[in-house]
Formats: sequence, structure tokens, C-alpha cells
Amino acid sequence: MAIASGIDYVMFKIAAKSLACLAAGGIAFAALTPVAHAQRQEIANDMRRCAAGADGPAVHVEVSGFKANTGRIRVQAYPATKASWLEKGAWINRIDTPVAPRGGKMSFCVPLPQTGAYGIAVRHDVDGSGKSGWNDGGGFSNNPSLSLLSLKPSAGKTAIRVGPGVTRISVVLNYRQGMSIKPIG
Repeated sequence: MAIASGIDYVMFKIAAKSLACLAAGGIAFAALTPVAHAQRQEIANDMRRCAAGADGPAVHVEVSGFKANTGRIRVQAYPATKASWLEKGAWINRIDTPVAPRGGKMSFCVPLPQTGAYGIAVRHDVDGSGKSGWNDGGGFSNNPSLSLLSLKPSAGKTAIRVGPGVTRISVVLNYRQGMSIKPIG
């Protein structure tokens, strides 16, 4: 019993010194809090969960830049880790709804299971086919620069810190403009 207690004490001291070094280096420990994998849920877009005074954690996502008022839009939250970001089936909460922008924008409320670092991915399926196509658009939290060679930004570029309340972000949709596939013949 004394050996286990001694080992626990040593591990505690190592962890405390590591955290002190991180804090001294200007790195906030809260930003490094890992997010445990939660059960995936398709949820309704309930904006009451992001209203003034609402309990979080949640992300209020305002999406703009729509090139069409057709199809469906999907908003997904992922843990902001290299292992989970944009990986199939690794999302936590998903809202999938018909496109209906007002004033060129749509708002979504994405509740999350706990505080921590997350990334938000938005996809506009312009024709509503459920499959990615050349006319579809997308965007990410922090609005990282995208190119044809880099359509999948890193978890680090999209990570947002979500605290106990409601975190507000804006996502601007990007489209593969000027690129279309025309049938032969």
C-alpha cells in the first residue's frame, strides 16, 4: 500500500511540474483539455439552447456565403484532435436541415457534452443528393484558407475553445467556383 501511495505521489508531482511548465510557457492548460468521445447524435437545430442566459457548453454557429438557396446544410462538431478531426463517424453532434437562409445567413446551435477544444465543419449539399459534388460548398470554424490542394484543414487550424457557456463563431462557406464537370457528347 505504501509503494502504491508513493508512486501515486511521484506521478502527481510530475504532472504538477508539467502543468507549471506549460503555464510558464504561456500555454493555457484548459486549451489542452482532451474531449472524450461522446455518443454521436443527430440533433434538431434548437436555437433556445444558445439563447441569452442558456447553459452550455454549446456553439452558436452563424453560417454565411450561400451561393444557392437549395439543398441541405450539415453542421458537425468534432473533437479537435488529429485522430478525430473530419474522420468518418468521429463527429459528436450533427445538425442536417434544408437550406433556408435569411439575409444570406443561417444560425445553428450545437450543444456539446463538455468544455474543451472542438472543430466545427459545415457542408452545403447544393442539390440535396446526400453525396459530395462539384457544386457543393463547405466551411470550418476559424475560417482557415482553403485551396484545391488543401480542402481539409488541420485540427489545429480549426480548433475553438468551448467553455461552460455559449461560444459564438461565424463560418463562411467556400465553393469550387469555376470548376464544373460537363457531360461528354
